[in-house]
Amino acid sequence: METANATAITVATTVNAPIEKVWECWGQPEHITKWCQASDDWHAPYADNDLRTGGSFKTTMAAKDGSFSFDFGGVYDEVRENELISYTMSDGRSVRIVFTQGEDGVHIAETFDPESTNPREMQQAGWQAILDNFRKYAEANA
Repeated sequence: METANATAITVATTVNAPIEKVWECWGQPEHITKWCQASDDWHAPYADNDLRTGGSFKTTMAAKDGSFSFDFGGVYDEVRENELISYTMSDGRSVRIVFTQGEDGVHIAETFDPESTNPREMQQAGWQAILDNFRKYAEANA
């Protein structure tokens, strides 16, 4: 898939939980299936994740009514535990996620190359919604 604009999009949040728990919730498939959706009418019924440099991942994202689903996946370019995840999606776009421990929790900044099908604002809102779901889930399970 072509990139619509070379300017990457960044979404961010701060999670009030220990970095080790944040990393666990982010990387383990049994957690990913609980938070990886942008809205309540979607879910992630399947996740496989080999969170290491050179490892791959796949998460199935699906409408709960069964009307649509797709696999989101890629290969990890660089993984530094509790610090950084960088990967290339199956369509060739790049994502970089930085985890920074601060006084108020773990700051997560996720920067991704947009795709050319949907407006930038829609993509930013969707990725932010998923990140916000992650924050809620990780804080509830810390």
